Amino acid sequence: MDFWTMQEAQIDIKDFDKNGVVEEPAGEKQRIPFFGSMSKNKETTWVISLFVFVHLVAFFCTMIVNNCWSKSHGDCTLMFFQPLSENPLLGPSSSALDRMGALRRTYLDNIHGVWRLFTSPLLHAGVFHLVVSLSSSIFIGINLEQKYGPLRTGIIYILSALAGSLMATLFVRNIPEVSSSAALFGLIGASVSGLIRDWKSYADKFLAVFALILVFSINFALGMLPFVDNFSNIAGFSTGILLGYILFFSPQLRKPALHKGLFDYGVKKSVALKDKLDRPVLRTVCLFLFIVMVAGLVVAALSSIDVNKYCSWCHYIDCVPSKKWICDMKNPACKTTEIKGQTALRCLRSDNFKILPFTDISATRLKELCSMICS
Repeated sequence: MDFWTMQEAQIDIKDFDKNGVVEEPAGEKQRIPFFGSMSKNKETTWVISLFVFVHLVAFFCTMIVNNCWSKSHGDCTLMFFQPLSENPLLGPSSSALDRMGALRRTYLDNIHGVWRLFTSPLLHAGVFHLVVSLSSSIFIGINLEQKYGPLRTGIIYILSALAGSLMATLFVRNIPEVSSSAALFGLIGASVSGLIRDWKSYADKFLAVFALILVFSINFALGMLPFVDNFSNIAGFSTGILLGYILFFSPQLRKPALHKGLFDYGVKKSVALKDKLDRPVLRTVCLFLFIVMVAGLVVAALSSIDVNKYCSWCHYIDCVPSKKWICDMKNPACKTTEIKGQTALRCLRSDNFKILPFTDISATRLKELCSMICS
């Protein structure tokens, strides 16, 4: 091949700019990766980082309150956590979750338990729950925050958590449950709405669908274990979808503006107001549905409605029964006998018993042990 022939040879290669945008030929619409920032500013993830830090502090405080080695007389897993038969998520006892503000039916029958609606979204049921939930929140949340800004992401996170907590009050039984995963499911729902509304703009949409389904499935399955409320996850997911349609805008492929503000960075700063408020009919309908949903949840929660009285199978969505854990503590009666430095507990309902090699047991701990023996 001579020099002139080599000059005429053409190789068709698609160019990628620094923001990951696929440079299509003229006349074709450019596409962007769904899980990828279009902004050069990586420091825009402070909201998700703040929420992760708060959850870590809350879990650390819960384990201090739990104090397994002292209160359970050394009957602990890895020195700090309750036995897996008591908490399969490698975490605190039910009484520790109660003291930290988890939801429980007996505490929600009067107005004095309302504060638990705001503390339950901060708590995690165990190390397994904490690691999976926060890892998923970082994966989903950072992508949303870089794409739509910290203000919108923060609003979705907080409102999804509160909506999930309200929903949990309608289904919670006599066992402490936390609703921290509701915020994560809100982020997943918002990602779904963002993907659907701009389906043609993304180059890796099927990979994004697979990733979202995988994260959803893992965390929903985790919600079928004790102490994690799955109905709050459902409410958080629904809230995220609605808020995504209300707050999000189509991704822009223009060059990012150099100036950046507090809540909008880079490419988002160059988005015109009319672009941020596109599809007004869809936004209005979703806003109406969101208001109706929240109003209904508030009224139902303040009325202390227990849906379990009307739905005999709903509790299977929240906790799958197993001999390895407890899904509902039904205030069983036990007979306690102390003999030669040992404590014998016998369930009056089933005649199951357990002998403990110590006698100094608090009333709260006796109640927990009795529930496990009778389950």
